[in-house]
Formats: sequence, C-alpha cells, structure tokens
Amino acid sequence: MKKLLVTLSILMCSFSGTLFAAPSLIPAPPQLSASSYILMDAYTGDILVENNADQALPPASLTKLMTAYIVEYELARGNLSLDDQILISEKAWRMTGSRMFIREGTRVSLEDLMRGIIIQSGNDASVAVAEHVAGSEAAFTDLMNQHAQLLGMTNSHFVNATGFPAEGHYSSAHDLAKLSRAKILQFPDNYTMYAEKEFTYNNIRQPNRNRLLWRDKTVDGLKTGHTEEAGYCLAASAVRNGTRLITVVMGTKSDAARAMEAQKLLDFGFRYYETRKLYSRGQVVNNAPVWGGSQSSVKVGFAEDVLVTMPRQQGDSIPAVLDMRTEIVAPIAVGDVLGKIIVGSDGNILLERSVVALEAVEEGSFFKRLFDKIKLFFMNLF
Repeated sequence: MKKLLVTLSILMCSFSGTLFAAPSLIPAPPQLSASSYILMDAYTGDILVENNADQALPPASLTKLMTAYIVEYELARGNLSLDDQILISEKAWRMTGSRMFIREGTRVSLEDLMRGIIIQSGNDASVAVAEHVAGSEAAFTDLMNQHAQLLGMTNSHFVNATGFPAEGHYSSAHDLAKLSRAKILQFPDNYTMYAEKEFTYNNIRQPNRNRLLWRDKTVDGLKTGHTEEAGYCLAASAVRNGTRLITVVMGTKSDAARAMEAQKLLDFGFRYYETRKLYSRGQVVNNAPVWGGSQSSVKVGFAEDVLVTMPRQQGDSIPAVLDMRTEIVAPIAVGDVLGKIIVGSDGNILLERSVVALEAVEEGSFFKRLFDKIKLFFMNLF
C-alpha cells in the first residue's frame, strides 16, 4: 500500500538566550539490595530501571493488590457496593498473621474490609472478601488468575487471596507493577485509600506499613508484604510535577531496607525522567484527502492522549513522521485507523501510535465515486 510521509516537529518547550541544548546525561541507575526490582512510568508503562524483574518470586502480601483489584473491578461494574454488609465466616475469623480482627458471625461493610486489606494487610479481611465475591477462596483464586492473564501478568500464579506461602503461588516485580498501574489508571477513585496512614477497627488502631507515606509526601500507595520466604517487599507509587512512577522491590532484608531501596528508585526516576504529553485526545494532526467521499478530506488525530517518557533535559523539539495511507476511500467511520505517527529519530524511536479518523465521511454520489476512481487509475499509472 502506498503511503504518504509527512515530517512534523513536536515543540516540547521554549528556550531563550541560547541556541544550544546540552545532551541528556543520565548516570547508571542505583544498584539495590533486593532480589528483584523495577521502576515504571505509570502513565506510559515504560520501564526505566529493572533487575530480575520477570523472575517469579513469592509475593507475600503484595498478593493483596490483586485481591483488592478484583473488588475494585466489581465495584466499577456495579456488582458490589462499599456499603455491602459481609458475613464473616469461621475460616476468615481464624486466619493468622496480620489481621484487622473481624469476628465470626458478624457483618462488616465492604468498605471497612477494603481498608483492612489495604492499610492493615488483613489476612482475615482478604478471605472474607474472597468468599463474598466468589463463594470460596479457592474459587476466588480462579478469578485472580483470569485477571492476571487479562493484565498480561505472564509470570504470576495465585493459589490464595492473602499471600501465605504456598506451592505454585508466585508473581514478579514486573507483573506487580503492571497490576499497580492498572489499579491507578482504571480505578482512581478507589486508589485514594492506599494513601491512608492508619485504620481503626474493633477499637484497634493499626498503621499502614508503607513507611514512605510518612517520609515522602509525594508517595500515595501502594502495599507492603513480608514472609520469611519472600523477604520484605514493597510496591510504591508517587507523583511529582505531572509524572507518576511505580516501583516494586522484592526480597529485601528488612522493613527499613524495602523503604530505603524503593526511595532510591523513585528519586532516581524523578530526577532524570518525566512524562510529557505530545498530543491531546481529538487533536487534529492532518487533513487527509478522501477518495469517493461526500467531502474531500477527513480530520485525522488521536483517540487518546499521546504520552511519552523522556529524559528531563531532552532538547526543545522532537522529530516526528506521519505515515499516512495515500488511498483513503470512503466510507470512513470515526476511529478508523488511517496511518501512524513515529516519534523520534533513527535508532531512537520513542513511540509509534496509530492515527484515526476523527469524523465520519460517507460515500459521495455515483459520479463523484466514478470520477475519483478514474483519477486514481491514471495517478497510479505514473
């Protein structure tokens, strides 16, 4: 198929008093005392730092990120309400380890149970929620693995809702970053709960175990985990100046170490990288010619905002090429892919993104279609 290439330049920022932009110089990322770790841009999904990020490891209570995600998923679809009163089973009540101290035979609101999971890391709350959603914890793990597959978590498998050590129960730093990103972007209203520093239930006040909530005001989540097998783990997210990063560290030696190592990654990422918006949803980047249509051109742009992760000291503009189909024939529906934009230079492609029709174009009259077919025939001869 013939294509039309249009050279564009994306203006990133304005400069005054200089004609020379210094190259971006980024040092090697910090080396952490952890079994596995990753640093990801939450908005673009770009990975900035990783080490053994796809290694399958015991996730401990980071498992509860998936448990809470499923609840948030069902809340968004109207299948659950935070006001739901959930009957507490004997199994949930008897759970050991970290708990929110719910009592067998009582009813507890789903909202309280979610805080018990997220803030207090309650194993009892996790089992209660699993039983309420799927009938049993075993059935709930089926949902966990189905959601993991949908989210592209290729190195994860869950056999319980809590993170208790069990054969065949594992995840990876990369997968848990994907899960964290999905929670943040898909369910922003529920995400605010992850920033709460404490929760009191049954007259027992328990603090959030995420130390970064106290140390760094830009941190607003997500979750800690610890077992002897897994070590100390942490998934954390922070936002500064419009850039949101996610880090997951697994297998550190102490509570203090997981916070310190996660902080190193976040500080490195925010110091040297940022998220920039190149185009807005619905922004017109071209008026492409249409053959055989009721109008002679169609507005072309983007279905969603176009974001990119870049070094902070990147130059003032970025080359971009709009690669368009030359033979765009009506009818055209809104959202039809008509080409793509390639941002970056040879050897340093930042992103490729489809461009779509922003308006519908119906077929033209019989004579218009016939005239355009004849015109295209002779154009293609040459």
